[in-house]
Amino acid sequence: MAYTSIRPGQEWKDTSGNRIQAHGGSILHLGGTFYWYGENKERTTPGSGIWHWGIRCYSSTDLYNWTDEGLIIPPVVEDPTSPLHPAQMVDRPHIIHDRRTGRFVCWLKIMGEGELQTTTVLVADRLLGPYEIVATGVRPLGMNAGDFDLVVSPDDSKGYYYFERVHSELICADLTEDYTGTTGHYSTHFPRHRPPEVREAPAHFTRDGVHYLITSGTTAYFPNRSEIASAETYHGPWTVLGDPHPGDPTGTSFRSQVSSVFRHPGKKDLYIALADRWLPHLSAELSQQAPDLFRRLFAGEPADPGHPLAAVEENTSMADYVWLPFRFEGRTPVLDWHDEWRVEDYL
Repeated sequence: MAYTSIRPGQEWKDTSGNRIQAHGGSILHLGGTFYWYGENKERTTPGSGIWHWGIRCYSSTDLYNWTDEGLIIPPVVEDPTSPLHPAQMVDRPHIIHDRRTGRFVCWLKIMGEGELQTTTVLVADRLLGPYEIVATGVRPLGMNAGDFDLVVSPDDSKGYYYFERVHSELICADLTEDYTGTTGHYSTHFPRHRPPEVREAPAHFTRDGVHYLITSGTTAYFPNRSEIASAETYHGPWTVLGDPHPGDPTGTSFRSQVSSVFRHPGKKDLYIALADRWLPHLSAELSQQAPDLFRRLFAGEPADPGHPLAAVEENTSMADYVWLPFRFEGRTPVLDWHDEWRVEDYL
């Protein structure tokens, strides 16, 4: 079937009839075509021992109907020590197109045990690959780096790296000229004592010269209340504006987590929040218990095997997407719920 609209939270299939697998995803617009890439979770079923099956990419001309372009970064099955092995916790790919050289630079978060999280950097001459690893096991600025976003200034092509300093604060670091590392200059933001208040999953965008950052709390795959902040520069200082999902009385960001924000190049003011509903079968009522559970766990209380969230089956191969357009109340971005919406309805 051909889609004629975006239907947040509903199953989304590609043009071959398969469930789309591009989680923690982002969109690049190149040569009149949209490219949506993200984590391929098709084999991440309970008990499989598989966290990912590479990075998959899809192409589209309308943002509705997506053609599978295959695995642009395939898993390395034969080497358990490779950061790309399926058992490695590969999260949140972000790709920069270096318009000066034509090269594509991809960063991957590799989640290790405890708070140890590292970064792997790859490069390619084409968006669809092949990609070559140029750095792995990286601790940027000597820090454990969690969820992140990569941003390039349209004015001077300078790159910035927003990341969660694991279970601590958010960092904005300057990238090197080739986007494969950091220069050493950075700023710190949103210091929080411990999860679930620590901010993760940063998603940056700019509008009318104002910088915005959406972040989520830290409750693993369980949804929580998002937070949005604004600033006049990439390095802040940031002013917290509140929850960008004010119409959601459950405080679970419509049971989703924003991974990136895409500005439509053919529309005057269409900004789209790309979000994952990691656990689509988890009720909003049960989701609301996650922050308190994580608060107690990180305060040192013993885990309660009888807690209802402990029995939740995390089958991310069945995760869905919640894409919503922003509206703006002055300089405040707001995400309203839409059962269905169309790009054509925006100027």
